[in-house]
Amino acid sequence: MNWQRSFRWRILLGTVLWTLGLIPLLHLLFLVVHGQLRFMPGWSIGLFFVFATLCILAGIWQFRAGLLPFGGLRRQLLGLRDGSGDRIEGTYPTEVQPLVNDLNSLLEHRERIVRRALAKAGDLAHGLKTPLAVLAQEAEQCEAIGQHEIASTIHLQVDRMRRQVDYHLTQARAITPGNAPGARCPVLVSVEGLTRTLEKIYAARGLGIEVDVSSAHFVRGQCEDLEEMLGNLLDNAFKWARSNVKIQSVQENGAVVLTVDDDGPGLSPSIRDQVLQRGVRADEAAPGSGLGLAIVRDLAQLYEGTITLDDSPMGGLRARLRLPS
Repeated sequence: MNWQRSFRWRILLGTVLWTLGLIPLLHLLFLVVHGQLRFMPGWSIGLFFVFATLCILAGIWQFRAGLLPFGGLRRQLLGLRDGSGDRIEGTYPTEVQPLVNDLNSLLEHRERIVRRALAKAGDLAHGLKTPLAVLAQEAEQCEAIGQHEIASTIHLQVDRMRRQVDYHLTQARAITPGNAPGARCPVLVSVEGLTRTLEKIYAARGLGIEVDVSSAHFVRGQCEDLEEMLGNLLDNAFKWARSNVKIQSVQENGAVVLTVDDDGPGLSPSIRDQVLQRGVRADEAAPGSGLGLAIVRDLAQLYEGTITLDDSPMGGLRARLRLPS
């Protein structure tokens, strides 16, 4: 056994050195109490003090060296949670190293299993896209020959099925190990890409968008998931706004809080909790299947975040998304 890598041996050695340092000090104290210190030459007293100091300092150093790897291990474990690492790196005392190795093996095994499950989910979604495309073509043919009611029904069901597939794929991706270890997403980059796209989609309405998001704000997680959440919130804001939409970010107690405001008709407090439930829409006349806000809620919860709806200072609705930074 390499004693330098053994926590027990370092603590034992530190204890021995500390004890050796205390012995001459206790001896000098005994001489002082009994009035015999004056019989000792000055150089021997100095030698006693030097020997005691060196032994005590060496013992303290051994204690510190033995405990130091545990501080590093704690930082590595925190790194697994805050996204700065995906494995525990470094060399640790022989009593702890087997546990570290087993934990790394467990992380690798879990990542392989979830990656395989996600691939299966992707294959299933890909397999469903072809028959959905065929159904959409059939609906177009029905529309062309005047069967408008049948075409409308098929289009509605195809749209709902597609959104269901997207909903479950989004959840599967968020549950993967990538949602915490090593994943770090710049908020501003995602916001700029989404706002450019939505400005083109809603160009005919001439809506204004104000972006007040700091380039220093990052959230823990996959950029695809952040864009999924913000995309739904911004799309709702653009859909209902009369003239203006605003998105801003602030740092708050270890989290980034993103608020999306619009100057639309807003939402009654009595149904705000309901629209966050899966399949519920504030206005049944609006397009969609009622999964947008449910996706935001589920993803936020998977990342240990929250989504709340409130009155906006602009007169419409405010969506407040809080995610760990």
